[in-house]
Amino acid sequence: MGHLPKLIEDLALILIVAAFVVIIFRKIKQPLVLGYIIAGFLVSPNLNIFPSVVDGANIKTLAEIGVIFLLFSLGLEFSFKKLMNVGGSASITAFVEIFFITVAGYFTGRWLGWSIMDSMFLGGMLASSSTTIIIRAFDELGVKTKNFARTVFGVLVVEDIVVILLMVLLSTIAVTKEFEGSQILFTVVKLLFFLILWFLLGIFLVPTLLKKIKPLVDDEILLILSIGLCLGMVLIAVKVGFSAELGAFVMGSIIAETTVAEKVEHTLKSVKDLFAAVFFVSVGMMIDYEAMILYAWPIFVVTLLTLFGKLFSSSLGALLSGQPLKQSIQVGMSMAQIGEFAFIVATLGLSLGVISDFLFPVAVGVSAITTFTTPYLIKFSEPLYNWIVKVVPPKYIDRINQYSSNTQNIQAENSWKTILKNYARIIVINGIVIVAIFLLFARFIIPAINENLDSNNLKNIIGNSLPILFILPFLWALMVKRPSSSAYRELWTKTKYNRGPLLIIEIVRFAIGIGILGFFLNRFASTSLSFFITIPLAIILMVIFSKRLNRFYNRLEKRFITNLNDRESVETSVSTSIAGNSNIKESLGAWDVHIIELEVKPLADYIGKPLVELQWREKYGINIGYIRRGGKLIHTPDRHQVLMPYDKVGLIATDDQFQVFKPVFDSQQIVEEENIDHIKLGKILINHHSAKKGLTIQESGIRDKTDGLVIAIRRGEQRILNPESSEVLQLDDIVWVVGNRKKIEKLNVEI
Repeated sequence: MGHLPKLIEDLALILIVAAFVVIIFRKIKQPLVLGYIIAGFLVSPNLNIFPSVVDGANIKTLAEIGVIFLLFSLGLEFSFKKLMNVGGSASITAFVEIFFITVAGYFTGRWLGWSIMDSMFLGGMLASSSTTIIIRAFDELGVKTKNFARTVFGVLVVEDIVVILLMVLLSTIAVTKEFEGSQILFTVVKLLFFLILWFLLGIFLVPTLLKKIKPLVDDEILLILSIGLCLGMVLIAVKVGFSAELGAFVMGSIIAETTVAEKVEHTLKSVKDLFAAVFFVSVGMMIDYEAMILYAWPIFVVTLLTLFGKLFSSSLGALLSGQPLKQSIQVGMSMAQIGEFAFIVATLGLSLGVISDFLFPVAVGVSAITTFTTPYLIKFSEPLYNWIVKVVPPKYIDRINQYSSNTQNIQAENSWKTILKNYARIIVINGIVIVAIFLLFARFIIPAINENLDSNNLKNIIGNSLPILFILPFLWALMVKRPSSSAYRELWTKTKYNRGPLLIIEIVRFAIGIGILGFFLNRFASTSLSFFITIPLAIILMVIFSKRLNRFYNRLEKRFITNLNDRESVETSVSTSIAGNSNIKESLGAWDVHIIELEVKPLADYIGKPLVELQWREKYGINIGYIRRGGKLIHTPDRHQVLMPYDKVGLIATDDQFQVFKPVFDSQQIVEEENIDHIKLGKILINHHSAKKGLTIQESGIRDKTDGLVIAIRRGEQRILNPESSEVLQLDDIVWVVGNRKKIEKLNVEI
């Protein structure tokens, strides 16, 4: 190659510098993201001390690809099903915190004299905390198994999806310049429709495709296919008016429900890490140190807002959700930082050309400061709680604890709540599928038919009949299908007063079905034809073919549920046990009790002993809810059950009980560590002075004295392989032994 493209030179520069900087950051135990940003600053044109990047446009393109892979990987770790399993307390905490900090960020920006768009994007940047920083801090402080950590992880899951929605809303507002509530509401409805539709289609189609082609797919093909699906969804999302990042996230969350999710995540990791590094380096390249000095005051103000605003709002949200005061403070102190999403939101604003350049230095400065403060805030959360208990009058503390207990009782499931959720699920899911089918006909199929037909009557007939045939199973389900739940039968038979509301629900959803049918048929054909012929005909067909429609719909539903649960059925998931039951978790939370899963170490000194002998419950107050051993799950093990190496044990305990018990669970037998170099193939000569002469191998004690095995004897020209223990050792025998090196050498000296 005579001429080397500038892009290759730039890539070499940024990757080499990034590698050295992140090595330093790993050494000092700081987040690698900040290391990449610092590396970008070092190679940026804003700092002329070192060689700088020349081809900024191509680096920007690679950075955009990096964002796509970041969001795709986030989707792989996320999954919509995980969101549905998040407890109510985590959801309430997240929404309170996000609403408060987003609004506070907007008004802070306006107070600083920033534009409306700058202020709105500031609120979006502050909406998400850093999963990476929180997990690292939890690991270092050893609090990952505490009760409040479970709430924090649930909040982070909700934050991920909400920030994705905020990004879409911000990009829509930035492009349309529309700030009216109706426009924003329409965007939210459109976004939810897009997410639910592609979740349904994706779960129905993608796992089926992957299972069909599984024998033909290796790691290479799986990597290419997953990236292709990701970029395909990116194109679809952009085509319907959303961001590329949303498309990548949606496809990642769909693949997350398949049995190959971990494999895709593993094969994609290197590609994701490469492009993510380029993205964060590009973020650092946008930093202007003069701007950071110039905007030191806004950085200071936004840092205070992040620390105290997120601390207050997260603690308030946890309290409102029914968490105890101590746990609420611990949650709030853990969430007080901003993370990677702040840079993604800022990049989005810059790419759209709607925000000022100074937002990047502000985001970097705030992120760096809050990264260092996070471990200290978590560490001092308990002392802060103890101080508040001393300062606040006891009657207010008692009221807060009483509120927490009452809230847990209110959150309990009842039959009506179950029924209403099931009805809502039936109406929403089938309604969205029907709308999607009609949109498909309205945008593509019917216009194509109208272009090729001249007869208006024929157009009306086809425009009425063809959509009906496709939506009939889903229309039947929306209007007729009853929830398959024992709660429905219980309400219907328990008391006659329940039948009236149930009948009203049936009438309402039947009317919704007729309304949807009439509204969309009016788009394809004349109103009179739809009202007097098509709608009555559709109802008659549903009555006549009710059983067939039921069977067909049940097959579709079964396929969807099977695909949705494939990953859990292949992997032994704790969600099938007490540990995964969110209702039980929420109920236990009222007593500050939670379930902790730990793995039995292979050298634990309690292995093989029955639980009745260990007496953990009597000594430490903990209970064992389950034992997961390979593919076997032992619920509520009895007193004679024993623990084996690598068992996963579900412990039910309070934080204080667990802190006392953890050293007991982690205790191991003291064994002198040996490696393969300590094993030797040695030989022992039986001479005139040897006491072993004339003894059998067993009588000689060679095996015991060498911790070894006699594998051969050479007797003149004769070779005896794997001799019996009764073999007699003779003069001039050479005995070959595999055993401990030091003991073989010692025995040779003795002999």
